[in-house]
Amino acid sequence: MDQAPGSPQEPQGTQGLPSCYLHPGRETGISCTRCERPICPECMVSASVGFQCPECVRTGSGTGHAPTANRPRTLAGGTVEADPFLITKILIAVNIAVYGVVLALGDRFVAEMELIGLARNPQLGGEIVGVADGEWYRLITATFLHQQVPHILFNLLSLWFLGRLVEPALGRTRYLAVYLLSGLGGSALAYLLTVPYQPSLGASGAIYGLMGAFAVLVRRTNLDMRPVIALLALSLLFTFTWSNISWQGHIGGLVAGGLITLGLVYAPRQHRTLVQVGTCALVFLLAVAAVLARTASLT
Repeated sequence: MDQAPGSPQEPQGTQGLPSCYLHPGRETGISCTRCERPICPECMVSASVGFQCPECVRTGSGTGHAPTANRPRTLAGGTVEADPFLITKILIAVNIAVYGVVLALGDRFVAEMELIGLARNPQLGGEIVGVADGEWYRLITATFLHQQVPHILFNLLSLWFLGRLVEPALGRTRYLAVYLLSGLGGSALAYLLTVPYQPSLGASGAIYGLMGAFAVLVRRTNLDMRPVIALLALSLLFTFTWSNISWQGHIGGLVAGGLITLGLVYAPRQHRTLVQVGTCALVFLLAVAAVLARTASLT
């Protein structure tokens, strides 16, 4: 039927429905059981009885649990964030910033921050330096240090690739714990097994830790492990066949990252925090024990 001029018609069945108070114009037949304001399916949050609006949930009014309890969670129990790759971006930015400092300050800065067990460094006036001399900070600073463009490019591309797979699955805090503890684990094993005057640097230990974490995540979600096994095999081949590679750092990071992620994603829900913190603490203490043992043998 033609519509008479000046008398627009609304579609049948849409008259009388209120609009969501957060999305004007989006009609809905659902109301918040707490404040009774209309809410659309995108806004409604399940409560003990019916649904509540985001504001009532945020203030903790009437849900019977914490305001954040309804937020989506990752496989490891972390919070799902709007930007799931933020920590990866920050880590890349930190590595680039440190590389900028290396370019500006030169070899002396590298000599002060690289991982070395115990040696007399001519770049620092011949003074004795190293972890065994009390400079434990080198175990971490070395993991953000690069001197050559191909080295930093390869590591940051690997970090971007693996970070985009691992960070959303773990959540920010857990992902950062895996990265830092993997870097520490790689440094600790390198310090334990490498001759004391051999320096090393680079983010490879932490990146191999993310590789170990990714392997555990694939196994936990029952996905095809064959591509992961191929990636690990190729990476290990690269580790043991190329020159000037600290295989100790790679293996230490890989094992640390895998162990931590096992604790993160297989922790029982009722004891999740205890198991996850305990796993991270265990890896940290193992790294400290290795450093103490090596220090005792060198001093």
